[in-house]
Amino acid sequence: MESPIPAGARTVLSRLVAGGFEAYLVGGCVRDLLRGVTPQDWDICTSALPRQTEACLAPFRLIETGLRHGTVTVRVEGASYEVTTFRADGPYSDGRRPDRVSFVSDLTQDLARRDFTVNAMALDPAGELHDPFGGRADLARRVIRCVGDPRRRFREDGLRLLRALRFSSCLDFSLHPATAAAILDTLPMLDRVAPERVRAELCRLLGGPRRVPVLREFPQVLCRFWPQLAPLVTLEQSNPWHCYGGWEHTLHALEAAPAEDLAVCLAVLLHDVGKPACRSTDPAGVDHFYGHAAVSAQLADQMLRALRFDNATRERVVTLVARHDAPILPTERSVRRWLARLGEETFFQLLAVKRCDNMGKDPALVRDRLAQGRALEELARQVIRQGQCFSLRDLAVNGRDALAAGVPPGPPVGRALAQVLDRVISGALPNERAVLLQALAQQAQALRRDGTGPSHGKEASV
Repeated sequence: MESPIPAGARTVLSRLVAGGFEAYLVGGCVRDLLRGVTPQDWDICTSALPRQTEACLAPFRLIETGLRHGTVTVRVEGASYEVTTFRADGPYSDGRRPDRVSFVSDLTQDLARRDFTVNAMALDPAGELHDPFGGRADLARRVIRCVGDPRRRFREDGLRLLRALRFSSCLDFSLHPATAAAILDTLPMLDRVAPERVRAELCRLLGGPRRVPVLREFPQVLCRFWPQLAPLVTLEQSNPWHCYGGWEHTLHALEAAPAEDLAVCLAVLLHDVGKPACRSTDPAGVDHFYGHAAVSAQLADQMLRALRFDNATRERVVTLVARHDAPILPTERSVRRWLARLGEETFFQLLAVKRCDNMGKDPALVRDRLAQGRALEELARQVIRQGQCFSLRDLAVNGRDALAAGVPPGPPVGRALAQVLDRVISGALPNERAVLLQALAQQAQALRRDGTGPSHGKEASV
């Protein structure tokens, strides 16, 4: 049977052992091997000092990625392997990185500095597991548990709070009670973590199968870096459409979101963040949240900027949040207009957000809305299959045709094409080249009459 360990990793291990040193696979790759999952990364720890590691691996390409901390990256058979000397960490005065590290000769000391027991196991070249902290038992119990004192682990590195939640979500494991309690006790450590690192862990957490139970148990973690979320967590909704409060509605909606679509997950998570600021109660005691989509979009923009999301993701999510409760008529004309406005991908993401939003409401009241949403999606796919025109690239004419028809170069060309497209989408014109050329010629004539055409300047100079 073929070994699940790649040949490159076996080569690195064997060369270190041949040099007289201990060498082990360590961390996440061991955890995944024991779970029967193919690891994405392969880390190796060794008793060899960095220069000794380089000497053992001299025939291969070496990259001194973290020599001060004992790490050398080696390229073997097209793959990268990080090789790190056994080490013990000094104090973490900045709450993120050890002030210093010391190289040690004992594997257990190296494993003792790691975050969680399931990541603190090592596998030697003979296949023997070294598991001094019970990681294998925790894997069997499906539990995330800190190595040693969990409060100490989290005070050393605030990112570990989010890593604990991310592992719980992505592995579908529960958190050990002491580890869960320590997360809440050490929340201020998150303030020391770079926004980019927070963003990376949050995005991975949202893609996990246990994301909803994790967020239900630990909203305080998100509220630490997104304080705008806190009022939603405690929001009650006295409204016939809603059988849950603001946060529970959000979580039920998120449960229906496609885990592989980050923009939809983020939009669903943030779609009602503006509700508390927009709450009003009528004389009958019914709560209303007029204008909350626009406020939610503004807050979502602030929150995504705070975590330094890329512009494309941020703009997409803000668009989805802003439009999440906009009515879309179930007609071909309406669908064409929405497709033109948003593009295919964003339009279908908007339908997904709407569906998720409805999934978080009273099930007895939203059956018709869900059915309408499915019908709307099918109608949109039909419009696309039929090749109906809803974008400039679908038009039977282009910019060169507009210029040939006499439309002045520059912005007037774009405006002329946009007007023609609008008439095609509305059904006023067929998407036929001859008809559209005539429409462009008429627009060019109108521009000349208005004095904005190319002949105006010539007449004025006479």
